[in-house]
Amino acid sequence: MPGIQIQMGQPVPETGPQVLLGGYPGYPAYSDSYPSASDPMWTYFSAVAGQDGEVDAEELQRCLTQSGISGTYSPFSLETCRLMIAMLDRDYTGKMGFNEFKELWAALNAWKQNFMAVDQDHNGTVEPHELSQAIAAMGYRLSPQALTTIVKRYSKNGRIFFDDYVACCVKLRALTDFFRGRDPLQQGFVNFLYDDVSMLFNTFDIYIKTNKPVLEEVQPECSP
Repeated sequence: MPGIQIQMGQPVPETGPQVLLGGYPGYPAYSDSYPSASDPMWTYFSAVAGQDGEVDAEELQRCLTQSGISGTYSPFSLETCRLMIAMLDRDYTGKMGFNEFKELWAALNAWKQNFMAVDQDHNGTVEPHELSQAIAAMGYRLSPQALTTIVKRYSKNGRIFFDDYVACCVKLRALTDFFRGRDPLQQGFVNFLYDDVSMLFNTFDIYIKTNKPVLEEVQPECSP
């Protein structure tokens, strides 16, 4: 099957947070440690987690709402919470454990600070040119065509709300993770099979529409 060559834009120097431990633009590293009763994140997480010590999208939505991490902005939608889980669900269970939750928390705080920095009129939304600045500040360099597509997808009446902004950040990070996982030499370009690309987008579609683990949905099609 013919492949597709895709080149990854390199981080823009001196435009915001540098690439930290973990090698990804746009969010800091997190510490992988055991939960502590004095850890406020553990308090939020354990209040909604099931007996398996994990949260699904609805539980994550309640957890983030109760934590107040969105501040004065509207709470995260269920669709955005499903995207968050898909971004970090490395074992394809359809849920998120505490370490993944801490990783998400660090990313959300970084994205929130970035959003507030570019929301120059402090009205809780950003305009397309401000979104472009925010994406560049996170270390991404996208073509004008890609930025136009993002604005059309995530804007409402020409403005981008915080929930939609986070959904955009989640997908950018997931695409970066997917890309770099196939670029071990960090060359900035990789060859994809069509099935690789379709698998990535099908993964997000499955989570948004059904919130079911990916392997449950795609394994029958991949079986010999």
